[in-house]
Formats: sequence, structure tokens, C-alpha cells
Amino acid sequence: MSDLPTSQIVPSARMDGDTLLASVNGEIDLHNSSELRAALLGALSKHQPKKIILNLSQVPYMDSSAVAVLVEALQKIRKIGGKICLTNLQPRVKGLLEIARLDTVFILVDNEEDARKK
Repeated sequence: MSDLPTSQIVPSARMDGDTLLASVNGEIDLHNSSELRAALLGALSKHQPKKIILNLSQVPYMDSSAVAVLVEALQKIRKIGGKICLTNLQPRVKGLLEIARLDTVFILVDNEEDARKK
């Protein structure tokens, strides 16, 4: 496993085989979604993972700019046959994704172990 550059928004990220495992921290909104975008897209272009598992347990809120970053990352990873799993979602974030019908686009699972099986 190799460590990847981290930031305040993405305090931990590592590659495990062809899977990028990352934790996201804090509220993600217009003011800091660019940091999330830089971390995700940078890791995608550098490592070209087949799967991204994002632990969102420490994300109590995200707005449409954060959702846009996730969708952009999904579009890029799908071009190489990959997928994104979102784990440990807090109710408010899960509700937002369900309202936007993105629960049918992203793989939403309870934990990292379940995400590894997808």
C-alpha cells in the first residue's frame, strides 16, 4: 500500500492494489469542494484505480458542489471501467444523494468491508 498526498478534507488516502481508499472529513461546500476535487482527480490521474472507496463517516453535510465533484470523479473512473463506493454515510448526506437519485449511480454501502465486495 502506498500513501497518497492528503489534505484537511481528505486526511487519509492510500492505494490497496487497484483500489483507492480515502476518508473525507468535514462539511463539503462551495468553499472547499475544490480541495476535494483536486485530491480525487489528482489520485485518479496518477494512480488510475479501478475502484474508489470513500469513507464519508466524518461528513455531516455536503452541497451540490460536492456532489458535482463526486459525479465528475465517477465520470472519469467509468471511462476506465471503474466505480465509486461511498461508505458510512450520515443520514443527511445519504438523504441528499437519494433525493438527487444518485443512490442509483454510486454504490452506497455501510462500510469498507462491504465496499470491497462490490
